[in-house]
Parts: sequence; C-alpha cells; structure tokens
Amino acid sequence: MRSSLIRSRIRQGKAARIACLYYPTTMLPAHAAKAGYDAIWLDAEHSTWERRELQRLIAHHHLANIDCIVRTGSRNATDLYHLLEDGATGLMIPLVNTAAEAHALAQAVKFFPLGQRGLDGAGLDNDFYLNGTLAYPAAANAETFLIVQIETPEALENIDAIAAVPGLDGLFIGPGDLSLRLGCPLDWTNPKMVAAQATFAAAAARHGNAWGRPSGTAEDIALLKQQGAQLIAHGSDFGAVMRLLPEFARTLKTGLGED
Repeated sequence: MRSSLIRSRIRQGKAARIACLYYPTTMLPAHAAKAGYDAIWLDAEHSTWERRELQRLIAHHHLANIDCIVRTGSRNATDLYHLLEDGATGLMIPLVNTAAEAHALAQAVKFFPLGQRGLDGAGLDNDFYLNGTLAYPAAANAETFLIVQIETPEALENIDAIAAVPGLDGLFIGPGDLSLRLGCPLDWTNPKMVAAQATFAAAAARHGNAWGRPSGTAEDIALLKQQGAQLIAHGSDFGAVMRLLPEFARTLKTGLGED
C-alpha cells in the first residue's frame, strides 16, 4: 500500500500542505506534487464529479505520488470505502455535528478492530491484490485518514466528544459555513471565530487529532502553524483562474496598447 505523505508529515510534527481541485483536471496532481504539495482535496461536495472521473483523478495522484482527499457529501458506507478502494488517501466529510455521526463514519471507513469497513482487496489501494490481503487492513488503517468538517455551532458545542471518537484522524474547520452560522459571515478575524478556533484546536490537541482549515495568506498560515494546525489548505484551480486570468488580460491589453 502507498504511504501517505500527510501521515508522514504529521508524524514528523509538520503541517500537511493541501490544495483544492474543483473540476477534473488531470495535470494538476503532477503539477501540485512538483510544486511541493502533499495532497489535493477533490471537492465533490460543491462540484459535480462522475465516478469514473474520480477514479481517473485518484489514479493520477498515485502516478504523481501525492495524497488524494475526496470531500464528499455521501454518508453511505459502501460509497465511502469504495473511494478508498479506488485509491483515495483520505475522506473529508462536511457538516458533521455530533459524536454519533463521526462514529458512524469511522465505522464505515476503518477496518476491524477500529471499524466495520468491508474487506475486498482487489482495488488500487491494495495494488489489485498482488500481495494478498494479510497486511492490508492494518496498513489501510495506518495510511488512510478520516477528516470531519466542523461547520456549525452544534458541532462546536460537541467538539470534545467528536474529537474523542476512535478512528477519527482529523478535524477541519469550514470557515464559510461556521462564520455564517455564528453571525459573522466571512470574517475570519471576528472574536467569535477566533474563540471557536481556539476551542477547536484545544479539543484536537486533547485527543491527538490533526486539525486545520483553509488559509489565504502567509501570515495566517504562520499563525495556524503556531497554534498547532497540521492540515492547511491554500490554493485551488478556481483561485488560480480567478487571480491569473485578469493578469493575462492585462498583459494582452499592454501588448496591444489598449491599457
């Protein structure tokens, strides 16, 4: 089984460097790996991905030796571990509000004794059964990971119980949704958000979970690192297009004498 770069970074006490991919772009895993990222999260919550597109992109992650996290809105157990069988290194589940929800997810994606994931072994994650399945369950539990997103006041109230769930590997703040529900939309520096993040970080530290959130600036990334965050997302295909196309357009206008 392929070793996880995120797992390796976390074991070294370092932060994992994560980018986001909204749309199926086969070149991105190779370019992200070359740029120094450890993982890409495929956003199948807010964007449309066909199953074969997910399989193809996950395979490209393996070719580039970069972790693939799939953010999916599905809570169906077979859907979730099928993504792991296809080779996803991790799963990110949005809007997890209670320990019971987190427990059900851990049961779905972890092999016994941590959970009740179904065993097959013929997928990409186990090298298509080339070496059998004797070491497969333990390796899968050690090298894949489950991340739940905390995005509501209810989840924040339950954060200590959620963080304590066996088989849960990571906690990820959804700052857009959480700030909206706390009454300070898109204001990451609002005292409510600052207090929420401190509560979140403390619970993760108590229970040995990695935690993090998206970040937009080097200064904020440095602050997250100082606070112990190890899952830090910065950059996306959407963001790259939004920022760079205006620059390309300005270059064209300059060259054409139209600026």
